[in-house]
Amino acid sequence: MAAFRSCAPHRIEHTRVIHASPRTLYDLVAEVERWGVVFDSVAHARSLRRTGRGERCEVWAWEEGGITTWNGSRVADPYRLYIGFTWEPGQLPVPVGGCWYFRPLPGDRTEVVLRHRFAPGDGARTAGDRVRRILDRRAHQQLDALVRIASLTDGAAPSPVFSFTDTFAVPGAAAAHHDMVRRADLWAERLPQVARSTVTALHPQVHALELDTIGPEGFARRTRSVRVCHDSGWIAQKELVTARPLIGHTGVWTFAEGLRTPVVTVRHTVVIDPAAACGAAGNRVSAESVRAGIRETLRQDARAVLAGTSCHSRASRTAQAS
Repeated sequence: MAAFRSCAPHRIEHTRVIHASPRTLYDLVAEVERWGVVFDSVAHARSLRRTGRGERCEVWAWEEGGITTWNGSRVADPYRLYIGFTWEPGQLPVPVGGCWYFRPLPGDRTEVVLRHRFAPGDGARTAGDRVRRILDRRAHQQLDALVRIASLTDGAAPSPVFSFTDTFAVPGAAAAHHDMVRRADLWAERLPQVARSTVTALHPQVHALELDTIGPEGFARRTRSVRVCHDSGWIAQKELVTARPLIGHTGVWTFAEGLRTPVVTVRHTVVIDPAAACGAAGNRVSAESVRAGIRETLRQDARAVLAGTSCHSRASRTAQAS
């Protein structure tokens, strides 16, 4: 009888009432590419394959003091405001299933319900306690994050979370640009705007990056980020400390040879603080202007890195020729 009880599935439920519409909160969870800016513990998340309402996902996150990664599958139903998921064993020793529900309440409020279930396996009570502890902590962090994003949302204003993509035609070879972006430890030597760059390995594919950069006004700024440099060639970056009006920023770099010239594509996802729409002396700045300014700043930052690639490549060719 004891063995039977140890194999019974564990079920955990967490709920939170949040002042936001069910659809707003559903969209934050349903779009896995947003997780890096929505959830603090997620370094990067991506969809591997979509089939109808189902998808395969891959996640990199901080867990128990280190970076871990896991895969899983999800089914999203926007009509029922329901998301079901199954995460395969990774950092956790057992598969974990569960679901999100978003129940509408009066006053433009939503009851968010997050459920998990798992079997401890082999009657291991210690392992079951550990899984429950991790899931409990993760659920509280995720619900807290939804509260934080919801507090930035004004029903009449555009969402504070948005994405955009910039594509650059570049000279040389795509591999050279990939190497330039990946080898951030050499940016202080290769990029004139970088005074110092420090890279610390956190995982075979993940490292922390700290930069001191010199802006146009001559002021130094220190930034910290975590980057996933995937074996297939793309590079994802999450800023850990952002400058207002940004309060969250992730970017994914991809590199391709293209038909006539190499192409570098950078997809950004950001969260902005609506208070940034208030300019000096209380003057209002439109949300569209704030977004346009952010996009132009991030576009110029990417161009500066790619320009450094071109200069470094030309210098290398000149040195080899001589």
